Amino acid sequence: MALKVCHVCVISLLLIFVASMAFAERGRIYGKIYTDRGDVLEGPIRWDKNEASWDDMIDGQKEETRKAKKEKRRKYKDDGAEINIFGLTIFKDGASWSSSRQSCISFGHIKKLTPESDDGAILLLKNGEEVFLVSNSTDLGTGVREIVIEDATEGELELDWYDIDYIEFFDGGDVESDFGERIYGTVTTSKAGEFTGWICWDVDEMFSSDIIDGRDKKRKRKIKFEKIERIEKISSQASLIVLKGGKEIRLDDSNDVDSGNRGIVISDRKMGRVVVQWDEFESLDLKDPETADYVSYDDFGGGKQLYGTVYDEDGEAYSGKIRWDNDEEFGWEVLDGDYRGIAFDITFENIKTIEKLSRRSSRVTLWDGRKFKLRDSNDVDDDNNGIFIATGSDPDDEEVIDWDDFDRIEFKAR
Repeated sequence: MALKVCHVCVISLLLIFVASMAFAERGRIYGKIYTDRGDVLEGPIRWDKNEASWDDMIDGQKEETRKAKKEKRRKYKDDGAEINIFGLTIFKDGASWSSSRQSCISFGHIKKLTPESDDGAILLLKNGEEVFLVSNSTDLGTGVREIVIEDATEGELELDWYDIDYIEFFDGGDVESDFGERIYGTVTTSKAGEFTGWICWDVDEMFSSDIIDGRDKKRKRKIKFEKIERIEKISSQASLIVLKGGKEIRLDDSNDVDSGNRGIVISDRKMGRVVVQWDEFESLDLKDPETADYVSYDDFGGGKQLYGTVYDEDGEAYSGKIRWDNDEEFGWEVLDGDYRGIAFDITFENIKTIEKLSRRSSRVTLWDGRKFKLRDSNDVDDDNNGIFIATGSDPDDEEVIDWDDFDRIEFKAR
């Protein structure tokens, strides 16, 4: 007797299977959150609404850990680099205590995060280094907009900063999430060309289940990103939404679609992060990512020490460990600047060379060949605090090249 197959049933099962697989991705932030009440929650994590993947960056100001401060006090005491005047201790020979510097790091480099105060956290990196970040945005401290974990047993939970004892990050494999698939596409700008990568819209929406809202004439509309093919700016007050079926909808009266938009973030593993403001934005074309665009926790190692050769304007060359701008010394750290109105955060591990063009700008060349002329940042102009090169085994034996004398740097290949 021949077995009759219900084609409708088969198609229905296939659709259910495809739908369930569509939300499984390797790139999601994953870990265990240990709470102050003794609970242990495990699952994919969405941080401050707009970070949920390993290449997303946590922003803050880098400060010295207690251990580093103790070492510095010991060092300057041993070196006799203290002067006491009227009971006040003044340090000389470069013993600066203004140690707070703007910084950011991809979640993939972090092994453990421990809240240290109401506005800061200790990050234990995969390479064993500790970084102390304090808040300069909503990414850290009590100002975090939300920390959501999708626990397999308890479902979706939203936590406050004070709920967290510490977090351990690790590879969660193919993670299924109710948030949907990550948004990917190409952003076209008015003067700086195109940028392709993972998209975070309005510094907020980043998944296919997230919603773009606005007013269509007299009706309020909420459209999931999974339905959208293209977003095109019409003016400072409105945008054209093109759905996958071809239908066009004009939306206004919302910061999702007008000049109130807080920025379109493009994450590119081979570069870093780009933020396009509304004035420079022209359009976003949503598309399917290539397999090579996905990232995993294993793609990040905690950041290696920067090595390279620095050339001064007299042609002298100095090779060794690099501390750029007297601050950045690991591959996970970022060089920031503006290019034709677009804000860049380029991870040093992706930089091949930096060439000074003038007092106010530099040319940055990436390992993949792309070049950008950046300005308006002390990383790339004459506000730079110096390029330090440890040329020998003694870490205190450093050459310092001021910006006026700097010509270029060539980093050692990763």
